[in-house]
Amino acid sequence: MASKSILLLGIFLMVATKVFPYNEDLKIVVNNANPSVASVAAQLVKQPPSLVVITAPTPPSPVDAPPIAEAPTQTPLGQSPESAPAPLATPVVKSWEDCIPLCYVRCKLHLRKVECMTQCMTCCDRCQCVPPGTYGNREKCGKCYTDMRTFLDEIMCP
Repeated sequence: MASKSILLLGIFLMVATKVFPYNEDLKIVVNNANPSVASVAAQLVKQPPSLVVITAPTPPSPVDAPPIAEAPTQTPLGQSPESAPAPLATPVVKSWEDCIPLCYVRCKLHLRKVECMTQCMTCCDRCQCVPPGTYGNREKCGKCYTDMRTFLDEIMCP
């Protein structure tokens, strides 16, 4: 342990003498032949900073009022208003075999395809329905599909 501390002290002293040599002041060369006090004084004198004019900020532009909505017009009795598009019809599921292609489409983009297919097949078999698309639209299959839960009270049907 003592040898380590002596080695550390030696390295410190060596670095200290290289960084702060005692004869560094002797190596400075001073040019006394041509003193130019005027030029040094001119460099030291600095110009005062110029005045900056501060202007008041401009007021914000007035906010436009939102447009006033007009009352909807009544359609004549003989004509019907434009109806919303009909919801996508879910394919008819008659047997367990009909669930396979529907669940394949439903679970196509799922990260855990095997787990998704198992749950989808169970829900399809019990509820006789698989919602369209790869996600969402669960309300298209009714209360059976949306309310089915696992034993951990998680949503079962994908």
